[in-house]
Amino acid sequence: MSVYVRKSARAKVRRRIRKKISGTAARPRLAVHFSNQNVYAQVIDDEAGKTLASASTLDKGVAAKGASKESAAKIGEAVAKAAKSAKIEAVVFDRGGFQFHGKVKALADAAREAGLNF
Repeated sequence: MSVYVRKSARAKVRRRIRKKISGTAARPRLAVHFSNQNVYAQVIDDEAGKTLASASTLDKGVAAKGASKESAAKIGEAVAKAAKSAKIEAVVFDRGGFQFHGKVKALADAAREAGLNF
């Protein structure tokens, strides 16, 4: 399977998910993305078009390197702490076209344990 086919298949799944999931001010969207080298998570209010909180392996305060399960768990904790400081308790989880398994599940479980409700 070529890279183009995989990327277009994920984009199709992502569009299908985003039709159903939208973030509001009361319950923003927790969007995750995984590149080959980094993990990114954002809490987004889609109505206002604003990012309310974010965390990634590129942040200086986060002691995580690479795109592993361990890094994803640390990013989950970090984004939950950032959301808590922005007074956000509940979010809608957007897996971004990735399967809810492995890194995605590790990030979600860590965010739940740190206090986010979804």
